[in-house]
Amino acid sequence: MRTYMANPQTVEHKWYVLDAANKPLGRVATEAARMLRGKHKPTFTPHVDTGDYVIIINAAEIVLTGNKLDQKNMYNHSGYPGGMRVTGYRTLMAEKPELAVEKAVKGMLPKNRLGRQMFNKLKVYAGAEHQHQAQKPENWEW
Repeated sequence: MRTYMANPQTVEHKWYVLDAANKPLGRVATEAARMLRGKHKPTFTPHVDTGDYVIIINAAEIVLTGNKLDQKNMYNHSGYPGGMRVTGYRTLMAEKPELAVEKAVKGMLPKNRLGRQMFNKLKVYAGAEHQHQAQKPENWEW
């Protein structure tokens, strides 16, 4: 008996829609990262991008539990001395909720070129509308 190892030519990528309305940020991010990585498939292979495309809608309605909305910060540094920019999550969720979701998912993916390839298959939208109807995405029930 031989172990099945997927290769890029045999992998089939599907499109799925995750509705993030009234769900915690971490739960949405872990489910999206799992699907992007391909761990929900029996053909998962660690060194091959076996994951699917993920569309996250209603990112503006995502929930941060506890006091995270007031206490959690996003840090960004320009690389220059004194170039640290700190943004609170209350401001971030009001202005760019897509960025908060993308940052959470990106932190759960591998930190290499395979992880960057997986991250490119993530599409996040603040509202309920998305522009990927042509790909016939399926709703992911979880």
